[in-house]
Amino acid sequence: MSREEAAADAAEPAEEATQEGERKKQEEAAGEQPRQEAWAARRDLIAHGPDIVSTLVTRDQFGQTGGMHFGDQHFHLGGRAETPRTLSGPIPRSEIDELADVFRDCDSFDEAFARLRDDRLVILSGGRETGRRSAALMLLRRLGVDRMRSLVPPASFSALADQVDSAAGYVLCDLAVSRNRPLREAQLLALREQLERARAHLVITVEPSAALGDVPSVRWEPPSAEDMLRAHVTHRTGESAWPDLCGLTAVKEFLARHHRPDEIRQFALELVAHQRGEIDEPKLAAFGETAVATRVSRWLTEEKPELRDKAFLVSLAVFDKAPYAVTAELADGLFVRLHKIQDPPLPPPIPVFGSSREERLRLAHAEGYVTAEVTEWGPLEGRFCARFRDERTAPMLLEEVWNLHPSARPAFAEWIRKLADDRRPLVRTRAASAAALLATADLSSAMAHLIEPWADGRKPHAWLTAANALTMAELLKVPTVSRILHDWCTGDAESRRWTAIRAYGLLGPVHHKQTLAALVDAMHRPPSAEAESSQENEEVPEEARQLADALELLLLAVRDPVLATLTELLRTDRAVRPHALLAFLQACKQTKDDDNDRPPVLDWYARAAAAEDPAAARHLAVFWDALLADRTHNPRALGVLRGWVRGADADPESESALGALLGALVTTPPNHRRISHLLRAIRDSRTASSPTADRLLKRLSLD
Repeated sequence: MSREEAAADAAEPAEEATQEGERKKQEEAAGEQPRQEAWAARRDLIAHGPDIVSTLVTRDQFGQTGGMHFGDQHFHLGGRAETPRTLSGPIPRSEIDELADVFRDCDSFDEAFARLRDDRLVILSGGRETGRRSAALMLLRRLGVDRMRSLVPPASFSALADQVDSAAGYVLCDLAVSRNRPLREAQLLALREQLERARAHLVITVEPSAALGDVPSVRWEPPSAEDMLRAHVTHRTGESAWPDLCGLTAVKEFLARHHRPDEIRQFALELVAHQRGEIDEPKLAAFGETAVATRVSRWLTEEKPELRDKAFLVSLAVFDKAPYAVTAELADGLFVRLHKIQDPPLPPPIPVFGSSREERLRLAHAEGYVTAEVTEWGPLEGRFCARFRDERTAPMLLEEVWNLHPSARPAFAEWIRKLADDRRPLVRTRAASAAALLATADLSSAMAHLIEPWADGRKPHAWLTAANALTMAELLKVPTVSRILHDWCTGDAESRRWTAIRAYGLLGPVHHKQTLAALVDAMHRPPSAEAESSQENEEVPEEARQLADALELLLLAVRDPVLATLTELLRTDRAVRPHALLAFLQACKQTKDDDNDRPPVLDWYARAAAAEDPAAARHLAVFWDALLADRTHNPRALGVLRGWVRGADADPESESALGALLGALVTTPPNHRRISHLLRAIRDSRTASSPTADRLLKRLSLD
């Protein structure tokens, strides 16, 4: 090796570190996140990507000093007027008889019945839409109560005793019990005393989050979905029809997902219609999707759940199968934005410690599970994640928010744009996936609100989010996305070119021919002013790095077909050659494969050399020969080989693959000199000698 080459070899690590340090300083000075490597960004995408009235407040008015007053005026002389009595209404006998035909007992029902029989009072604690009211009616019926009445929740719990004044069975649903309005044991004892005097019974239902303290209650857990469905069906068809019906694929799929009791009742009616020949099995199977759509519509249009819970549902649709804490944390940001639209004058109240994880998941028909979270530092065990029980819920919910509730669009779009600025790869990737799903619902609006602002921004991580969104939109087969990518890739807007080039790199495994053709077209564009200035300063232009990043992704993800095409272009196309060499060098710098600790390109060569058709091994050797012969890339290429040799000290298989590769390269005198000098320098190093280098010198007869 010449003296100049040796000097370049020694100075290469210092120069590369200096350039990298200067670039990081410039990015930090600009207040931006560091530019993420293409392969690392691809790993993040794979790891984190997936399978929305004001209140009228009335107050008492104690006096008016002047002016005009419109409306009713009430003057109370002496003490405060007596609070009107809360009335109860009779529950129709027909409703109770119809329910008794299909109701099935369960463990929590038996526990509640024993408490009601002994104490005349029981509190059922359970989530909404779990059949709490039906259970309350059946508890009273099992006790033999003939007359049942429904109570309206009173203004205060102490006023409830005045309402249970006759021998009847009372049901009080959704009693509000909170930390500001707790239920005291003394109040319960007084109510029980009144029930005994009136010879009445009372069943109260509350939310699981009710502040009951030491007050005894029964946690309501409904019967299994199969038991409820069987009860509804056999009541109409008889027991003999059930074995055949429960074996239907549509029934098995329905029972595999979570459904509320009313949805089970409706499906039972469809199943009975199928048994009578009125509908076919495909229509029966479609009921599950219809039920999900109805549930989503009810979530967003009805008064309950409240706005903060609606925001959580939308956040869970974006972060389905992600850590629950992240979902809940970011849901509050969406709630604040939606609240500003719905009720601008009032600040949004967010109870810091008031949310129950179990209650929220039950509301969302979701489930929690403990798994490992993929991070840039490795997997973190024991993370509690949440997912919808029905995988169709998330896309349906996002589509309905975006298309059927346009008033929520500004807040929703602003929230997703904020997610794209988060420092966590998971959050940024989910922002991109949400944009892709919204593009399937309305491409033009998703482009205008999200993807184009990201692509036109100044920050590279925003471009990456746009690229990820377009990549996933193309995989979801959104029309015209391929045309958008080609126009951006060959257009004049630098940031959009970067976005399209990165998207093409990510799409390579699926459409590698189309991707490679578009990238080659971009390489033949006239160089921009920025590129010409960088070449004069002997710097790598940003656009060249973009194209190299995309080619690197193609090489590492698709491998042999792309390698063969680039090897041919390396010889015949001068415009492609510098980009291909830079991409290959970057691919060689990757130090760990997804399957093992061996560098991916070295592992690639080892597998190719052992194959019956060693064409890929020859192509890899051609690229390495071109790198070593190129004045620009020679120092870095030698640095990569140096790292591979040192890494092989602990990996005999890497040493074997490296020996085969170096053996293919030393056939020319220049490479013979370069590699022999490199191995001697490593072997004779004063700081850390390498036994692998010594063995390779002997194996290649270079010593």
